[in-house]
Amino acid sequence: MADYINIRGQSIEVLASDPANPTLGQIWYNSTSNTLKGGGVTTAGAWATGGNLPAALYSGAGAGTQTAALMFGGVGPGGNSNVTYEYDGTSWTPGNNLNRTTQQLAGGGTQTAGLAFGGEPTSAATEEYDGTNWTTVNSMNTARYSLGAAGTQTAALAFGGLIPSPFTAATEEYDGNSWTTVNSMNTARSQIAGTGTQTAALSFGGNFASPATGSSTTEEYDGLSWATGGNLNTARRASAGVGTSSSAIGFGGYSTGYPAFTSTEEYDGSSWTTLPATLATGRSYLSSAGTVSLGLAMGGYTGSSSTATEEWTGAGAPLTVTITAS
Repeated sequence: MADYINIRGQSIEVLASDPANPTLGQIWYNSTSNTLKGGGVTTAGAWATGGNLPAALYSGAGAGTQTAALMFGGVGPGGNSNVTYEYDGTSWTPGNNLNRTTQQLAGGGTQTAGLAFGGEPTSAATEEYDGTNWTTVNSMNTARYSLGAAGTQTAALAFGGLIPSPFTAATEEYDGNSWTTVNSMNTARSQIAGTGTQTAALSFGGNFASPATGSSTTEEYDGLSWATGGNLNTARRASAGVGTSSSAIGFGGYSTGYPAFTSTEEYDGSSWTTLPATLATGRSYLSSAGTVSLGLAMGGYTGSSSTATEEWTGAGAPLTVTITAS
């Protein structure tokens, strides 16, 4: 009987390296490792450890994808910060600083077209990032910090926050040039997690009480108005998330004290489900980037500031498997 190594080229493609995004059922022979491989998909979401931030940071903002992310602003070793860090899927590299020193700001966009807005000290300032430098552009109409955000550099959404007191429900849309005030949220709150797009945004958790405590409130924005969604299973504030109004995950945060939550919840456009996958490091005031399939949890506060980066791979993400006789 002929050896596979002598006949492999007749019906199965030979590659020197595995494809970056194999399709389900794709088969190939890796000539470098001399192994037969195939494309599959993950069956459950999971967190994995990524490269640590160069310095511990919390209350910053994030943007981009799992392999091309930004984290900027926040609280660093010396207090409020203007730092920018870029992530390539493996490690972080310092980028050029924001024009202001701030924390509890919001962000959106990509690594080469990022957006930063709001922050503490209470600010309406907006900055755009072009992959190299930050440029100050038109400010929001309502100065605030501890706000939620969604969208891109040319189609962003800002909602909620502190002004500094009381809580606000104000919502604004950014078109790449100026901010326009639109319909407010149903519940004014701060320390909100936000994700999605300008026309399919999700707001969840936060704080609207004194003394401060976590909220389970969820609201969905359709580009015109906010509607109440299903409640979180774990009331939380200062958490983070990725996704859209119909498909998202939320993670981390805390309610009234520490340790911070490690739990991850998934939203299907109607209700939240607590997943088996948990963060290795429970954190509040963390930043996020990416999608519901490939996300990032960056920095945060554990009782002290953290350098932790964790990478999320959702169910159904492409997966390379080695085919063996067993």
